[in-house]
Amino acid sequence: MQGGKTIALAMTLVPLALVWAGAVPLAAKKTAGAYHPHIDPQDFQVTVDNPYFPLTPGTVFKYSEKTRHGTVEKMVTVTYDTKVILGVPCTVVSDNVTDGVALKEETVDWYAQDKAGNVWYFGEDTKMYDGSGKVNRKGSWEAGVDNAEPGVIMQAHPSVGDPYRQEYRKGEAEDLARVLTIDEGVTVPYGSFAGCVKTTDWTELSGDIETKWYARGVGLVKTTASTSDGPEVSTLLSMTRP
Repeated sequence: MQGGKTIALAMTLVPLALVWAGAVPLAAKKTAGAYHPHIDPQDFQVTVDNPYFPLTPGTVFKYSEKTRHGTVEKMVTVTYDTKVILGVPCTVVSDNVTDGVALKEETVDWYAQDKAGNVWYFGEDTKMYDGSGKVNRKGSWEAGVDNAEPGVIMQAHPSVGDPYRQEYRKGEAEDLARVLTIDEGVTVPYGSFAGCVKTTDWTELSGDIETKWYARGVGLVKTTASTSDGPEVSTLLSMTRP
């Protein structure tokens, strides 16, 4: 989500191991001031096994995304690769969008889970293709590069509460989230799920707003979005486990 005015948020500059307070590290909660989390590699583990955001290498998710321009297909693959960012080994996730003929978007995301169970988002390398050979990399960022900072993508113990940072690179990546409920039911082509975590995600760089549903043991199963380009709906079609 891009464009618009910026805002200032802050973090408590103390080791993560000392600031777990409820579902979200204090370091990622919205306050006033500069945003700069203290990341200690010793606070992180190798696997990402948060029940609402599990990243088991070899897992492939297939989504259908409907927009005003038509329907596209998204394939999300949890790779066996890792990338070390700020000293933390991050799981590499590949995300490709096609319209049935051509590749429209190609993204690599980097995630890591701390020992308290929070899943952190350390960045993305995004390439969008317009059909003319041009590549748009707007929205790409990596924690530690150009003052970019990681944020929390999924809480250890989701609970309705204050907004928290999902990512931060000033003027480029400033997504925020808030948990709306932890007991939501949803049905998608892949199946019906109860007890889902439902969040609202937004950025003050634009007026775009997303609502997401995360199912236990699966992860993201549905997204609805209100964007400047019209409404969008993404639903999980299938999940293949290794």
